[in-house]
Amino acid sequence: MDIKTFSFSAATPPLAVIAAAKLAGFSPSIDTSLPSDSAPTFLFSNGSKLRGAFVLLRYIGRTSTLPNFYGQNALETSQIDELLEYAPVLSSGPAFENGCKYIDEYLEKRTFLVGYSLSIADVAIWAGLAGAGKRWESLRKSKKYQNLARWYNSIVTEHGAALNEVATTYIGKKGGSGEPSATKSKDQTVGTDKANNVNGEGGGKPLQEIDLPDAEVGKVRLRFAPEPSGYLHIGHSKAALLNKYFAERYQGEVIIRFDDTNPAKESNEFVDNLVKDIDTLGIKYETITYTSDYFPELMELAEKLISQGKAYVDDTPREQMQKERMDGIDSKCRNQSVEENLKLWKEMITGSERGLQCCVRGKLDMQDPNKSLRDPVYYRCNPMPHHRIGSKYKVYPTYDFACPYVDSREGITHALRSSEYHDRNAQYYRIQDDMGVRRVLIYEFSRLNMVYTLLSKRKLLWFVQNGKVESWDDPRFPTVQGIVRRGLKIEALIQFIVEQGASKNLNLMEWDKLWTINKKIIDPVCPRHTAVIADRRVLLTLTDGPEKSFVRIIPRHKKYEAAGNKATTYTKRIWIDYTDAESISAGEEVTLMDWGNAIVKEVERDQNGNVTGLSGVLHLEGSVKTTKLKLTWLPELDELVSLTLMEFDYLITKKKLEDGEDFIDVLNPCTKKETLAYGDANMRNLQRGEVLQLERKGYFRCDVPFVRPSKPIVLFAIPDGRQQTSLK
Repeated sequence: MDIKTFSFSAATPPLAVIAAAKLAGFSPSIDTSLPSDSAPTFLFSNGSKLRGAFVLLRYIGRTSTLPNFYGQNALETSQIDELLEYAPVLSSGPAFENGCKYIDEYLEKRTFLVGYSLSIADVAIWAGLAGAGKRWESLRKSKKYQNLARWYNSIVTEHGAALNEVATTYIGKKGGSGEPSATKSKDQTVGTDKANNVNGEGGGKPLQEIDLPDAEVGKVRLRFAPEPSGYLHIGHSKAALLNKYFAERYQGEVIIRFDDTNPAKESNEFVDNLVKDIDTLGIKYETITYTSDYFPELMELAEKLISQGKAYVDDTPREQMQKERMDGIDSKCRNQSVEENLKLWKEMITGSERGLQCCVRGKLDMQDPNKSLRDPVYYRCNPMPHHRIGSKYKVYPTYDFACPYVDSREGITHALRSSEYHDRNAQYYRIQDDMGVRRVLIYEFSRLNMVYTLLSKRKLLWFVQNGKVESWDDPRFPTVQGIVRRGLKIEALIQFIVEQGASKNLNLMEWDKLWTINKKIIDPVCPRHTAVIADRRVLLTLTDGPEKSFVRIIPRHKKYEAAGNKATTYTKRIWIDYTDAESISAGEEVTLMDWGNAIVKEVERDQNGNVTGLSGVLHLEGSVKTTKLKLTWLPELDELVSLTLMEFDYLITKKKLEDGEDFIDVLNPCTKKETLAYGDANMRNLQRGEVLQLERKGYFRCDVPFVRPSKPIVLFAIPDGRQQTSLK
């Protein structure tokens, strides 16, 4: 069976596969028209296909006539697989030198990486170094890694004709740029030099320049599939909005599917609020479905795979099973009879004591370097009642088993999911193939990560259950309801997501970028009001001020007529903030906003030097351009309303948690600050959710409107992308 066509993207040629094919004497037809996010593919003369750079590399190794190209025994083959799994490190930016150091030490007493002749492991490492261009060449000349340089020179000397031809054709000038991206295969798309970049930019192409592979106008069907185990958060919103964008662009449709396969975590409360959040995001969906709708079909499929020997029932304890998967060790149950597997499957279905000890695993490949293919779990017992269907079932499918089937069953053309699941793509397709269902194209995008932010629903649930926040809509939470309650406009979130594009780079985004966009949306339209901080507020007596107060009607926003008007009362005695009073000198001319200038004649202080009162005279003919201080003020009236101004900070004190780091160790001890204030009487009319600006204090969202004089209006401070929190 000959390889008829070797297809890959011209932008991301799989250098190792190309070189191995050349060395092995394979000469298929070359097609470089695949999209950059498609896996390199072999098309065989009988119509069969193989996909994935390392899959193709191993195929060449197994079928080549070169001696021991894939090792001469099981040990050498496994050593080669281990090195193939390590090879992408040489394309992962900051980890490049660590990779060179590791291979250099590995080669200290070796001529070849494995055994005593060239193998596909040598080809893979050569490809990583050659693709690094000037970066590797400078290290090679520096003699920093002498063993690695010796090995590299030896490989090039012996096989230079073939390797140099490949390098010239597929690296060329790009290889000399020091950028490895020109030679990365699809298996190496995550972890570039931009990985974990903390910035305010998405780093990707604009969405308008990105195409879904093989998408046809009018035939695209997408799904957004959250698990109902929490509220929708800002990370989910990226996936939801990308589905919305591509469905509109290709005149297709989006369905909402609740991935409700774990009754221990899920509830109708979460379903209801997810629907609410999806509506808030403005996503028009065709229908709502549930994975639980397909439980009968999934159980039949599981039993069919068991009967076909493609799955088995395993009673290995969880920790031991995890260790065996990591080490590539077959389970003791892997080769038990179909009859025994079916017998145990029945025990699982009834939820018996024996059944509760078991799970169903797919019989894939326990030695595959991609650990997701090492016999994943398909079904497990759970005696808890399901939030939709009660206690009908005692067994539930895993997401990894259910999703490939339901995607195909519901006619999904493209499954959008974040690149953190990249290693599971092979598993997804293998399961679809074993089930005998239509393949669905996976389109990857980078997960949205924010600084100082936890997006794990398990961790967010901890905050709710331990009373660290009020609820899932707490303004300190990254949930859609939380950030909207804090004052974010959905238009800002959409713009923020769209500006990122569908980059696959793992960027850690700053909140400032999002809040800056939000400010540009709210500032031109939100009304202006006045507040004075209650603590130590100071009276300014205007000796020539009006003996009888009077009222003027002025705009709530001078440049936005639709904001309406407000009534401002002018009196002889006015309140100003203590911080303003403290900065005024006797004889200084100041500007009273929306009134005019005044000259402060006297500053009264107590024995500790604290300002206790001011007196002055109006100077309305004075120029506001000549004054240093522009003061907000309120009349001394009983009609003023009480305010509680709320500021919030991040829940954790570290920008990014490292692997294995416990978030509880970096909890922020102070995440909320309340400040009492007084506001102008017009604020009695504020509605819940209304956004306003308190002059010289910032933007706020009304969370609790006026009810009665004894109950303060509660305003949440909205970050503007510039101001630093004042919480202490």
